[in-house]
Amino acid sequence: MDLFDKFRLNRGALGNYAEVGHNYFMFPKLEGPLGARMMFRGREKIVWSINNYLGLADHPEVRKVDAEAAAEWGLAYPMGARMLTGNTRLHEQLEAELAEFAKKEDAFLLNYGYQGVLSIIDALLSRHDIAVYDSESHACIIDGLRMHSGKRFVFKHNDIESLEQQLRRATERLKGGQGGILVITEGVFGMAGDQGMLREIAALKAKYPFRLLVDDAHGFGVMGYDGSGTGTEQDVQDQIDVYIATFAKAMASIGAFVAGEHDLIHYLRYNTRSQIFAKSLPMPLVAGNLKRLELLRNEAGLREKLWHITRRLQQGLRELGFDLGATNTPVTPVYLTCSIPEIINLVIDLRENYDIFCSVVIYPVVPKGVSMLRLIPTAAHSDEDVDQTLAAFADVQQKLSAGKYKTETVTLP
Repeated sequence: MDLFDKFRLNRGALGNYAEVGHNYFMFPKLEGPLGARMMFRGREKIVWSINNYLGLADHPEVRKVDAEAAAEWGLAYPMGARMLTGNTRLHEQLEAELAEFAKKEDAFLLNYGYQGVLSIIDALLSRHDIAVYDSESHACIIDGLRMHSGKRFVFKHNDIESLEQQLRRATERLKGGQGGILVITEGVFGMAGDQGMLREIAALKAKYPFRLLVDDAHGFGVMGYDGSGTGTEQDVQDQIDVYIATFAKAMASIGAFVAGEHDLIHYLRYNTRSQIFAKSLPMPLVAGNLKRLELLRNEAGLREKLWHITRRLQQGLRELGFDLGATNTPVTPVYLTCSIPEIINLVIDLRENYDIFCSVVIYPVVPKGVSMLRLIPTAAHSDEDVDQTLAAFADVQQKLSAGKYKTETVTLP
């Protein structure tokens, strides 16, 4: 059998939809300035699909710093891996400011959140250690655990009783031997929008010997009284041993960081393979991220606007009878109990007849049997955007009830 035969026979769970979805549902082209309204296939749409929580993607101060930094340094500087020839004063300044903001002793820059999480899990766990993780953890966590040669136990999503059961198993298995336990969860789950039960997990430290890793990609910049994350929101930031966040969401940039005690960060600087064997984060991104962090810390009005839009959108959708699950963050899932052809027709209707662009999410991004629309409110959205969207969803709800989206086939416009 030729290695490539299997690719032609089965293109993967998402690839199998390519013929009806390429360039429309998957790999769509949103054009124009990044913001609440963008161009799609030649027409302006209200866009609810970009993780631009604080509206920094097209912020004039950010654009100015990005342009000036690119002109001064270019995209190549600094050349080489950070450990060898890729370190600068600004890289270290950004790390120091991130550590202070995240309320940790030290921080280490990562080129990407996905690769960073994967590589940090690999660096932290030996074959003697046990990982205990939430069943709905992001793909970067799952892929990091695939590299782990030791035991890993999964607990039911946000189920503390299930977590404690797995902690008992892990503790018993390690009794009298080598190794430790790492519990892994998220601050905000990016699809469902619910917060990880960090307070309840941290409380179990009194009974079980484990360290806690939290991926707070969707919480950093959004949650907490000062935007410093979900640990602050739940008043347990000091109980998070390994705090990881990305710049790709609230900061609308590229890169990520890990923060914790000095000894941990020192170890990760010299043992995180995705950084040791990769080129350093380019200087324009570092300078731009310093400006974004400054705005995140000092412009509380951006976060207030985000939450105003979030509350209006979510309240309106719930009043229309839509199921938003347990979200208590800006992530806004709309769960639908209809077939995949129905949900595809629904999204086409929203885009073509109401100029509303939101994403449809199916397996393998969410568990089998779950279908949903995912909306991301931002500080860039307006009350008018919310009103227009709610009016569209009111019509869609009536069409759903009348069965107008039911069909055996799907035809893209």
